[in-house]
Amino acid sequence: MTVTEAIAARRSVRGFLSTPVDMAVLRAIAERAARAPTGGNLQPWHIDLLTGAALDALKAAIAAKLWRGETETPAYDIYPPELPAPYRDRRFAVGEALYATLGIPREDKSARRLWFARNFAFFGAPAALFCTVDRHMGPPQWGDLGMYLQNVMLLAVEAGLATCPQECWAMFPQTVTAALGTPAERMLFCGMAIGHEDPAEPANALRTTRADSGEWLTLHH
Repeated sequence: MTVTEAIAARRSVRGFLSTPVDMAVLRAIAERAARAPTGGNLQPWHIDLLTGAALDALKAAIAAKLWRGETETPAYDIYPPELPAPYRDRRFAVGEALYATLGIPREDKSARRLWFARNFAFFGAPAALFCTVDRHMGPPQWGDLGMYLQNVMLLAVEAGLATCPQECWAMFPQTVTAALGTPAERMLFCGMAIGHEDPAEPANALRTTRADSGEWLTLHH
């Protein structure tokens, strides 16, 4: 598989088979991904991998919190408070495309909330990754985290696995970091579901679009 093929194949999968993923495979992916470039070679990422009982315990804790309607102070704003066009339009469009694929109309708010809650069960994935970072780190190092996580996702494709990066976990940083035993000086950046794609899951039929390069690419000669 070429890098080009892996990039084309990678997408956010929202339905996984229960087939276990060997921790040795996950560890190899996490370690190989660390070749990602970082400014000053800081390598700011801290990674937790969960399977089995550890993952089940976290999912149970979050499910109980959701059932009680409890919220937490988010680790950060996942989107800017005043998201302008065209970014706002793209976010709206992908949400509508997903719910259209699922057959959930806009007016069925309850069904949409229930579907969104599946994020916090990792869409049934048997493995999960969490990325945390020292609170002293700023936007440049957050960019480094993105490069590391992209490596993870491309290596997962090479290994025959699917992923779904999930910034939504930043909504429950206290529960997650308590479960992971994360030191107070580090903050939660994101989670990621990892496993084998369930081809029968309707949500996995979604194929997102990309803006024409004319909107964002400038060539200087």
